[in-house]
Amino acid sequence: MLKRGKIVRIISNLYSVKVDNEVIDCQARGKFRCDNITPLVGDFCEIDYENKYLMKILSRRNYLNRPMIANVDSALIIVSVKKPNLSLNLLDKMISIISINKIEPIICFSKLDLLLKEEKKEIKKIMKYYKKIGYQVMNNKNLAKIKKALKNKIVVITGQTGAGKSSLLNKLNKNLNLKTDEISLSLGRGKHTTRHVELFKIKDFFIADTPGFSSIDFKDCKEEDVKKSFIEFFNYTCGYKDCRHHKEKNCQVKEAVLKGEILKSRYENYIEFIKKV
Repeated sequence: MLKRGKIVRIISNLYSVKVDNEVIDCQARGKFRCDNITPLVGDFCEIDYENKYLMKILSRRNYLNRPMIANVDSALIIVSVKKPNLSLNLLDKMISIISINKIEPIICFSKLDLLLKEEKKEIKKIMKYYKKIGYQVMNNKNLAKIKKALKNKIVVITGQTGAGKSSLLNKLNKNLNLKTDEISLSLGRGKHTTRHVELFKIKDFFIADTPGFSSIDFKDCKEEDVKKSFIEFFNYTCGYKDCRHHKEKNCQVKEAVLKGEILKSRYENYIEFIKKV
């Protein structure tokens, strides 16, 4: 008997598929390897219920290569402001790649309680900017706001190692009891505590804890894709219709950076990213 379900966990060659209210551990057909098909967490699939075999992967709405997950509605980006220190370059990189993959970015700042008074003022200015240009921005203490933003969605929680992803999941659902670890003082960043991608059901949404990463890249992305992912640039009309906002004259985006209307770090990161693609 064939039944439809969703892959919620992959460990080695074992695929855990949620079918209705039960989770079935399945093996994949050998045909998948021959056809170069790689099942991902988040995939909708058909399984042989009696024999516990993964039979077919259904069409995907979207997917990410790192972390490897499919059919995502939103990405909750956990941004540490201290231990590890804030990296706006990494934040903008994740926003761009997530947006290019047609996934909604939601920005969640963590560890604001570790900041000094003056540091907190600067961080609040940055948070205000990202909110002004159109992103949902919150902090990890406001659980009610986070739950509201994730309602009825399939979500990937991501960010640099040690930013507090697993800790936040434990607060959203105390029954998860996911492993967390201290920050490495010698490296100034967190130690890996999540070893595989897994979808967890929390009230009315699914969320995936993922291995921490900092080496995501723009593989297979085009320069135009990167440009479109910087949404505040659309508020300006340049002298050239296909302006790259780099070396061209009469570029209103560059003027906006000089006036302080566009965050300088955002523009500098944009230039770095288009050079990479």
